[in-house]
Amino acid sequence: MKRKEPVGVVATIAITGLMLFSIPAIAQQPLKLSDPEVASVAVTANQIDIDYAQIALANSKNDDVLNFAKTMTNDHKAVIAQAVALVTKLKVTPQTNSLTKKLLDDAEKTKKELRPKKGKEFDKAYINNEVAYHKAVISVVETVLIPETDNSEVKSLLQNVVPALKTHLSHAEMLQKKIVE
Repeated sequence: MKRKEPVGVVATIAITGLMLFSIPAIAQQPLKLSDPEVASVAVTANQIDIDYAQIALANSKNDDVLNFAKTMTNDHKAVIAQAVALVTKLKVTPQTNSLTKKLLDDAEKTKKELRPKKGKEFDKAYINNEVAYHKAVISVVETVLIPETDNSEVKSLLQNVVPALKTHLSHAEMLQKKIVE
């Protein structure tokens, strides 16, 4: 039997990029988060990718990488704005939780790895991280969130997000090939 999640929970997850987690981690640990906890994860997950992009803007000299980082910053800021509007509409106050803390801890490790890198070494590490991130996002949206969603508006939102995610992935993979060569 399908779990019925409140529309707010699924919508918040859908617009967040919660899929920073690996696919096996999601499959092994069912998401049992309250709306306030999901809101916290949503804002945190997007802010983390903005933080990575900000490191790219500081460390890279590659115009393609810089443009990609600017796109990630703008897109994730827009998602945060959507998440804030949604939690405001739902009258939900984000609540820090163990998942938020884990995301922040993992992000700190990644940022510590990225910060000292410069030039091509940085560009490769940053873009590899972004490729992996977008693959995870697409996979979770297509194989977990869309099939589990019964609300037609939420399902439509999820389906409409996938093409943009695939565009980001294609862009990141193109950069990855260009940087490796």
